This record gives sequence, structure tokens and C-alpha cells, in this order.
Amino acid sequence: MVPTQSEKVRAQMEEKKKRILDCAVKLFAQKGYVNTPVRDIIDISGFGTSTFYRYFADKEDLLKTLLTDFLDQIIVKVKQYFNQEQDVHKRFVESKRLVMEMFAKNPELSEIYVRVGGISPAVDQCLKEFDDKYLWFVEQNIKYGMTQDYFKELDIKPICHSILAIIKYAVYKWVVLKELSREEMIEMVVSFHKSLGEGLYRDGSVENHGVC
Repeated sequence: MVPTQSEKVRAQMEEKKKRILDCAVKLFAQKGYVNTPVRDIIDISGFGTSTFYRYFADKEDLLKTLLTDFLDQIIVKVKQYFNQEQDVHKRFVESKRLVMEMFAKNPELSEIYVRVGGISPAVDQCLKEFDDKYLWFVEQNIKYGMTQDYFKELDIKPICHSILAIIKYAVYKWVVLKELSREEMIEMVVSFHKSLGEGLYRDGSVENHGVC
């Protein structure tokens, strides 16, 4: 089917927007968000000032778009995995591997993610929305495990927040401190959840469901 003129225009607009976002990611990762003026993003993109402001109100609006798109991709991946994998034990661990692989595939966005907290209330709200969505998925998985008698009855909130904390810490150690390799970052989080799982599982639940 031949695309209509309006479809072609929309596609061209999306390409321009993506180009601006891609240039911003590189500059934010190289120079930092605060030290990157809008003018630099415009110059590297090859477009004019009016094109930039057609898509973004300002630099903060662009940053929120980057974060929202990236973090929403992670949430979608987790949701898809939870829908496909019904083994509670397996998805408790392997869903975290999936999340870390998403970070590993996007080192520049990962660095932006761990560095921009506190930039502005709007950016903090964007990060909080991701945290809340991800914590909800983790909480639902643990709650389900408890109702099915796989997991012990424990206070869920601190468990969920410790899971989010180890993810952020591992990403920070990888992209900011450079103390972990990509593989070590993923393994840190996966091994943590294997150990955490051992504390959550009821006696015999691991053997009964084929999880080692």
C-alpha cells in the first residue's frame, strides 16, 4: 500500500524528532545535561531553531521525552515477559535480567538516567513515575507468589524498594564509576535476586517448581 502524503509528512517529522533526540543523547552523555546548551543540540542535528521548538518546548522537555520513552520501553518489556512467563520463581529473577540488559544496550541513556535526579521537579516526577510503575510490577509478582504459597508472608514494601535500589546502584557502578563491566552489572543484579529469592521461597517450593 502506497503511503499517503500525510503519512509521508508524519514519517519525516518523526525522523527529524528522532534525529534531535539522538543528538541530545550523545551530547548529554558527553558534556552532561547542565553543560549542554540547546544551541549545541540544534547545530549538531543540522536543523534550524524553529525545527527544534516545533517538537520541544525547551531542553527540559526534551530530557523528559528521552527518559519517558526509554523507561517506558523497560516497563513494556517487563509487562510482556510477565504475560508470557507464568513461573513465579523464574520471572522473579529473569525479569531483572531483562531490565539490566535493556540498560546495558543503552549506555548513554543509562548514564543520563542515573545522573539527572534533582535537575528539576518535572524530571524528578518523570523518574518517580518509572519507579512507581516498576515497583508495582515487582509487588504484584511477590503478592502472587504469596497467594500461591510460593513465597513467605513478608513485608513487601522494603523488598520492592531494595530491588529498585540494587538496579540503580549497579547501573551507577557501571556507567558512572566504571567499576563494573556490562556483564558484571547484569550478574550483580541477577545474583542478588537469586539470593533474595532463597529468602522468599517457602520450604520445598523451589524443588516443587523446578527452580534451582
